[in-house]
Amino acid sequence: MTAPNLDVFERRESAVRSYIRSFPEIFTTAKGHLIHGESGRAYIDFFAGAGALNYGHNDDAMKAALMEYVAGDGIAHALDMGTGAKARFLERFHEVILSPRGLEHKVLFPGPTGTNAVEAALKLARKVTGREKIVSFTNAFHGMTLGSLAVTGNGFKRGGAGLPLDNTVFMPFADFLDEGFDSLSYLERMLEDGGSGMDLPAGVIVETVQGEGGINAASFGWLKRLNDLCARWNLPLIVDDIQAGCGRTGPFFSFEPAGIKPDIICLSKSISGYGLPMALVLVRPDMDLFGPGEHNGTFRGNSMAFVTATEALRFWTDDSLTRDVERRGQIIEDALTAMAEKHPELQPDVRGRGLMRGIGLGVAGAAEAVCAEAFKGGVIMETSGPDSEVAKLLPPLTIPDEALREGLDVMARAVDTVAARIASEKPAAA
Repeated sequence: MTAPNLDVFERRESAVRSYIRSFPEIFTTAKGHLIHGESGRAYIDFFAGAGALNYGHNDDAMKAALMEYVAGDGIAHALDMGTGAKARFLERFHEVILSPRGLEHKVLFPGPTGTNAVEAALKLARKVTGREKIVSFTNAFHGMTLGSLAVTGNGFKRGGAGLPLDNTVFMPFADFLDEGFDSLSYLERMLEDGGSGMDLPAGVIVETVQGEGGINAASFGWLKRLNDLCARWNLPLIVDDIQAGCGRTGPFFSFEPAGIKPDIICLSKSISGYGLPMALVLVRPDMDLFGPGEHNGTFRGNSMAFVTATEALRFWTDDSLTRDVERRGQIIEDALTAMAEKHPELQPDVRGRGLMRGIGLGVAGAAEAVCAEAFKGGVIMETSGPDSEVAKLLPPLTIPDEALREGLDVMARAVDTVAARIASEKPAAA
């Protein structure tokens, strides 16, 4: 087994590249939960395209539908013109996803990435209300374009903007502050007190589980109270379900167990089912106020993604996948809890919901070291959090139990290795 030649990326690709630094391999093929490298090694994927591959790599039915479409000279590019592929997706999405959940939202297609969906949602909320500021939350991540970045909390990412990021008010997310602090009572007090200095905002944007922010999960009770607060103050509630949605936490929408119906919902990542670029914004009908072409994009009609997205909806005709995610999520929680109990010296904190999980490690650099060791052991996983302090797991929702347990065993050994290394480097007591 020879080492991959990564020299071309060093010579030809921008220094902004990141994942290749964590995963020094040239990947060639992938299937299900496995990615194969040029070195000849197979890796268990606990990364799933940062949540864009919830159904694993190269699902057979999606691949067959896509190949048939391409072989038949199906429309590849159509902007927002009418196509059979789009019509089939819209009808099937309403039938399988929206209607059973009592959602009558219109489907808005922005550009094909998550940040495009967020930008459209923010613009629409401002148009609907005639107001400017958006309430966002600490440790939020909503994208890398300027509007999305303005409602993102990460200081490193915000710093890359090169200019002030305005028209946002940040509030504490769920349990961001000490237990006993009621972040929503604080927000409502700011809204109702004329001396708070806070203008009535155009809307509120929230992730139910903060993926990039550290796998911070809001309780369903907190989400329900936020929804009710927004209704009282006539504030459009935007749920960014780009990473937490499409079954990642169990149900198709991560907010379903809270019993809420957000005004605006952002989806991307796994909505295409196959890793093809696609994004959409679900809009309450009375808020569907953009004029024709007022928000657009050259690639807002990715017909090939419509084909695979329609096929992916077969996973949602019953609750089988939801139950599998919940069961596999418990397997992960039990494994992470065992790691935490074995290594209290790493100041561990088990977090997350469904198959969106992580373990926070309070020792600086420990989470990054765990992910590096896991990669050596054949598992691909990344960190999250403002200081990369959380070792994060996003395996495919369809991963077999035995593969999931095998990957968790690799991760446990990685934690053992890092804990031993840290202990050996610790100065002896005088």
